[in-house]
Amino acid sequence: MTETLETKKAMILRAAAAIGAERWTPAEIDQLRRKLLADHGAEGKTGSDYIADVLQSAGWKVVLTQQEEAEDQFEEEFEDLLHFKTLSDAEVSLMRLDELQRRFKAHGEKAAAERVMEVGRLGKRRAEMIARNHKVEAQKRAEKEEIASWFRIWLENPDAFFDWLDVRKQSPDFREKFPKIEEEE
Repeated sequence: MTETLETKKAMILRAAAAIGAERWTPAEIDQLRRKLLADHGAEGKTGSDYIADVLQSAGWKVVLTQQEEAEDQFEEEFEDLLHFKTLSDAEVSLMRLDELQRRFKAHGEKAAAERVMEVGRLGKRRAEMIARNHKVEAQKRAEKEEIASWFRIWLENPDAFFDWLDVRKQSPDFREKFPKIEEEE
């Protein structure tokens, strides 16, 4: 049995090399499955999941879901989105998330738009986690609590967020809590 599996793996990898796809989506995997059947008859009969596993374990790029495809296609867009050491950094992160969200929605990229929202939810959770960490200095915890509320409001109502943020930054409460923000801007 092991010998047959090794032979089947080798068969899959040879056929994959012959097709030469840079990345393997369900369509390319199905093409490979049909090629194996055509070239090897019953011996070439293999399930798509097994083919995907063999390709992945051999280091080939396998993209099976719409979500994975969106992540792969827009991977560069999602890099470094959640850097918010300061309130200003958080505002820039939210601007970039908002820009991506609007662009993906406008182009009908539903999976990529949902990925943006996932990144936003992750940002909110990270900020909340730091805000609750009593080992972090009080001022930094207050900033992270503020940032978490920014992410929450953006996630709930992205269309009104930046107008709300402008008003929030002018409020006496905000200016009292974060007097240094004007120095950063």
